[in-house]
Amino acid sequence: MKKERMLVAPSRKRRDEFLAAVRRSRKLHGRWAAPPATVEKFDAYLKRLRKETHLSYWVCTESGELAGVININEIVRGVFCSGYLGYYAFAPHHGRGYMKKGLGAVLSEAFGQQRLHRLEANIQPDNEASRRLVQNAGFRLEGFSPRYLKIAGRWRDHERWAITAEEWRQYCGEIRNKPRMNADER
Repeated sequence: MKKERMLVAPSRKRRDEFLAAVRRSRKLHGRWAAPPATVEKFDAYLKRLRKETHLSYWVCTESGELAGVININEIVRGVFCSGYLGYYAFAPHHGRGYMKKGLGAVLSEAFGQQRLHRLEANIQPDNEASRRLVQNAGFRLEGFSPRYLKIAGRWRDHERWAITAEEWRQYCGEIRNKPRMNADER
């Protein structure tokens, strides 16, 4: 079996696969996310990604199946160098670590090659999986925004989580320097 890259660029060639993943993940996404679910919305998504203010990465399994999507939206350069992080997993690959690994790779890209200084993730307070994902990547809670984003037809409250390039580098250093447990300690 050929090992695939973890992050790939969105592609019209994989549109049918993407839309099938969205359909089988409806229950998982529920009120948390509204990914493009039609050919027209998918094409609009790809068109939006041609702008310099948007980056998108598809997270893949070892065999190349789509496991999720991570977007950096509304990127502002200059003195701000910031963007908004959005993401969602696809069933049946959710909860298996793909998004955690993918987010780590995206953060490395964002704070490295893209030279961003700050990323913000806005998360509905009841979305425990999403909160855990950013917490485990070193994000910190900044605040609460009532009725912040309209998702699934309703304005929903969100928590603002953020991380800067300096915090990311510090977090990566702490992870690298963390003592590893031997088999007897597990």
